[in-house]
Amino acid sequence: MRKLSLDELNRLSVEDFKQAPKNPYCLILDNVRSLNNVGSVFRSADAFRAEKIYLCGITGTPPHRDITKTALGATESVAWEYVPDILALGERLTKTGWTLIAIEQAEGSLSLLDFRPEPNKKYAFVFGNEVTGVHDGLIEKAAQVLEIPQFGTKHSLNIAVSAGIVCWDFLTKLNKKLT
Repeated sequence: MRKLSLDELNRLSVEDFKQAPKNPYCLILDNVRSLNNVGSVFRSADAFRAEKIYLCGITGTPPHRDITKTALGATESVAWEYVPDILALGERLTKTGWTLIAIEQAEGSLSLLDFRPEPNKKYAFVFGNEVTGVHDGLIEKAAQVLEIPQFGTKHSLNIAVSAGIVCWDFLTKLNKKLT
């Protein structure tokens, strides 16, 4: 066995990626402080062909050296938009047919293990601030709150790790091929 070369991976060019069909979900970052986390989420959004990323509140935006360092070019391929007010964004997305899903530890949350996405719906997954989590007002407006099960001593996962888990889980449950 040997590692594949970059040419053998047959990845899309940025232009081909922009034209390729996207998966029916977007990611919303709510007041995410770490620019490295923002860049890592861009990479996951590229890897799993998210439709878009929304950067809200104090979340940093490209171009920035720390975002670029971890995004490795994904800021050029993934569509993104800065929206200062997450509650206004939540309302706008809900009115246009998106299902808001907060990723948070909350009363009445559903385990990610039990989440069953519907094939013909578009989902907006919201990830919150590294310390305070998702905005309380958005949790109230969300159709569902999902919690990633954890079994160790820590209270939470890194936001970039959480985003990667949710993207992968969503696509595998929809039986999406990533080709």
